[in-house]
Amino acid sequence: MSTYRTHNPSTGRTVAEYDGLADHEIDAVLARATEGFDAWRHRTPARRAEVLATIGDQFQSRSQELAAAISEEMGKPHAQAVGEVKLAASIYRWYAEHGPALLEPEKLDVRGARENTVTIEPVGPLVGVMPWNYPYYQVARFAAPNLMAGNTVILKHASICAKSSALIEQVQRAAGLPEAAYTNVYASSDQVAQMIADQRVHGVSLTGSERAGAAVAEVAGRNLTKSVLELGGSDPLIVLDTDDLDGLVDTLGRARLSNSGQACNSPKRMFVPEDLYDEFVAGLTDIYARIRVGPADDPNTEMGPLSSEEARDGVVEQVRTAVEQGAKLRIGGDPIDRPGAYMEPTVLTDISDEMDVYHDEVFGPVAMVYRYDDPEEAVRIANDTRFGLSGSVWGTDPDRAAMVADRIDAGMVYVNEHGTTRAGLPFGGVKASGYGRELGRWGMGEFVNTRLRRVN
Repeated sequence: MSTYRTHNPSTGRTVAEYDGLADHEIDAVLARATEGFDAWRHRTPARRAEVLATIGDQFQSRSQELAAAISEEMGKPHAQAVGEVKLAASIYRWYAEHGPALLEPEKLDVRGARENTVTIEPVGPLVGVMPWNYPYYQVARFAAPNLMAGNTVILKHASICAKSSALIEQVQRAAGLPEAAYTNVYASSDQVAQMIADQRVHGVSLTGSERAGAAVAEVAGRNLTKSVLELGGSDPLIVLDTDDLDGLVDTLGRARLSNSGQACNSPKRMFVPEDLYDEFVAGLTDIYARIRVGPADDPNTEMGPLSSEEARDGVVEQVRTAVEQGAKLRIGGDPIDRPGAYMEPTVLTDISDEMDVYHDEVFGPVAMVYRYDDPEEAVRIANDTRFGLSGSVWGTDPDRAAMVADRIDAGMVYVNEHGTTRAGLPFGGVKASGYGRELGRWGMGEFVNTRLRRVN
């Protein structure tokens, strides 16, 4: 039986511990979700939409309480935490508004029969395995479209998100979602595998590491269970030119430090042309020297701690290894000597393909800057990675930048912005960044039966 705990990375103190799911309780969880599916699927889409809209309202009205929970659990600065709560609310509301239309039957104009109708039907109970870096947003991406479609959800959150995951369930209950439609479980990895292997489960979605994704995909594949994976990323950001270098450096540098750099689609690798490179690196280094690192609940904090001391130490070790292998450390790279999981904002340059950081994801406040002579070189190195989540191109000519962006091997590409997420836009990657899509109509289509009815 696993133990979930709240360990405040701003203070380095453990606040609470929670007992995990007992093995003998697994069958009851699955039975409950199965029984709940029989009832929830038969609610009309309009009635399901009403519940989702109310969930969105509940997130909005309880934003301060919800934000405080994740600030304590994983160190997200309060303003960013409030922003995440509002983003989650917008996802539930988007599906409440657009979901019924996405579930409408479609008549096909195919000869040879009196009728060809395609209907969108739910498939059954689903398991969601969610990460700690965006505790509300990640769950909303998975839960909102699938609840709208009529599926039921068993949600296993990260072990450090015990409080926020319980709050999500409370919010949904208060909004009128039936208890059996969504179940929060403090489960272990082995227990999740047991659930995925059970014939009552019809799909699994995981957001997390490559290792976790591979483990889930193996169990799902062995049992012919549909899976969606959103895994790591080492997103490239290519600068072509600019008419405001100071402003650009500030925007990009702060984007990398958002959520203390702990985002799969953070702009981890920055490619800068030779004529801008020295000034760009100097400006970035200056900004990182002035960033206010502090507790999540301090209104003056610009960057909070990492999620845990263990996570912090892992990133510090990646930086030290990079320097040992020949990378140039421009600033930062060390833990901050105070209780908690703090790390200095870091800039690395002079990175080659012989170094580990060239190939691996760095999940923390580390900007890696590459110089290039021509865009061809930038695109080549940008694509020389096993990841393919997202990427961006920045320049004064949007058409030219879009042409370069189209050559980036990723599930999402942006011009003059990076990593923008909206409820109506598809989210997902290729290669080792996973497969399947969340959000928008694409997220609604992953765990449904697209059923044909043909009448002669």
